[in-house]
Amino acid sequence: MSAPMDGTILHFDNLTLGYDRHPAVHHLDYVIRAGALVAVVGPNGAGKSTLLKGVVGSLAPLEGKIRLAGIKASEIAYLPQQADIDRSFPISVFDMAAMGLWQKSGAFRRFGRDGDRRVGEALDIVGLAGFEKRPIGTLSGGQMQRSLFARLLLQDARLILLDEPFTAIDSATVRDLKRLIRRWHGERRTVIAVLHDLDQVRADFPETLLLAREQVAAGSTETVLTQANLDQARRLTEAFDEEAAVCGR
Repeated sequence: MSAPMDGTILHFDNLTLGYDRHPAVHHLDYVIRAGALVAVVGPNGAGKSTLLKGVVGSLAPLEGKIRLAGIKASEIAYLPQQADIDRSFPISVFDMAAMGLWQKSGAFRRFGRDGDRRVGEALDIVGLAGFEKRPIGTLSGGQMQRSLFARLLLQDARLILLDEPFTAIDSATVRDLKRLIRRWHGERRTVIAVLHDLDQVRADFPETLLLAREQVAAGSTETVLTQANLDQARRLTEAFDEEAAVCGR
């Protein structure tokens, strides 16, 4: 997995993202190195999920740029919040995981015995062997998250974005999914996760970006997650006036 000489994989260059020209994240300058394991934290409304949507390309910058270095947009895997997924859609666990192969095979092509084998292996890794034919609407929250992680495994991406991957799931699933994240980190993949549990961040994520619609602090988790920084993030988010700041184009 090659990267530019300086190791950069992602650069937020004076980035402003928002909706209807109102910024949700503004004037962000931050560099992420290839192979980094980064938590994005901040109060509710701080712009964390918005930032991931910008990286994956579903939200265009109002100002500034998101620069990918040494990878293509097709080499990004994205896990949205479970609340954004329609679980009433009639699809099986097997087919949900198999969507991870679409980048290479196309949405309407069969991927043959080798593809079937790879899907089965991914489901086995996440603890869902035997669930292949189950409709996703019958799964618990933890089982659903496991199926989505199987899809990520099959995407084989170099940059992995996770939006609240541990919310509303059982402790055994959290433990198993953390093991997968450590595996990806060991493979020098870059993982960026939006998280709320600061104890999890301190235990498992060496780097942290603290947002409050702007960058409050970034770097080693120990130096970022100070009480002073957390208090500042809370004050900035509470003070933000939704109607005041409008970006020109």
